[in-house]
Amino acid sequence: MEQLSWGRHYVMVEPTHFRVEYVINPFMDPSDQPDPALAMAQWRALVATIERLGGTVSVLPQRADAPDMVYAMNLGLGLVAEDGAPQVVMSHMRYPQRRMETRSAQPWFAEQGFATSYVGADGVGAHLEAGDAFAFGDALVVGYGPRTEELALKHLATELDIRVRGLRITHPGMYHLDLAFCPLDERRALVCPSALDEASAAALLALVPEPLVLTEEEALTTFCANSIVIGSTIVMPACPDRVRAQLEEWGFEVVILDLSEFHKGGGSIRCLTNPVDVQIGRDLPSVPGGEVILPPV
Repeated sequence: MEQLSWGRHYVMVEPTHFRVEYVINPFMDPSDQPDPALAMAQWRALVATIERLGGTVSVLPQRADAPDMVYAMNLGLGLVAEDGAPQVVMSHMRYPQRRMETRSAQPWFAEQGFATSYVGADGVGAHLEAGDAFAFGDALVVGYGPRTEELALKHLATELDIRVRGLRITHPGMYHLDLAFCPLDERRALVCPSALDEASAAALLALVPEPLVLTEEEALTTFCANSIVIGSTIVMPACPDRVRAQLEEWGFEVVILDLSEFHKGGGSIRCLTNPVDVQIGRDLPSVPGGEVILPPV
């Protein structure tokens, strides 16, 4: 197993103001509110688990007017340039209910030494939500459609000098790629083809040498693709027996954590954790001028 080199440093947002205040995905129901104390306990257990496994967590305070900000994966795409300088492309949220998150996250990232940039902001320019973007193989794999726009892929490729492989997301319940795709190591990933159109599903399956294919039901009812990997350990909100058997056969240790309060807002472990240690030149090939590869129409 060639372990992922990234996934050791995460940015998270403490859920001091987490609630379900509006509906922007099929999981949200304002009549079913998370329990604040239980949500905080679940979040702290996740932080403790990451640190126990050797990871690092940097915590950003939550805005009182931004109940979804706890889903830190979507604050921005964090990367390390070839010269070692950290940078983050700030997200430009599709829904205005979440756009104020960036106004707090950008100064925080800048204070931590990240160079910050945008593909769009305040409703102008391309939408980008970082929960759609993963380094895998020879490219940054980016889902587009429900939240991220196709135009954002070109911005990312040219600004970062990388190859971007686009995948069209068509499933309303898997509106971010992080609900349907989870890199496990250099060759393996959890993949739910049902999230994508036929051409994109074929492209993703061709990209992953050894995919563990999830059914639509597994992905939607367990959030199992919304997991993180630290070395040979996979931290998951749930794991169907079939999936666990394959993971353990491959040599992974599976750690299950209850994040059920956060499922009420439509996210789980990956949504709560933003990896900022993907390095260009190590985890993503450098491609001067950038390149975008889209699935056939």
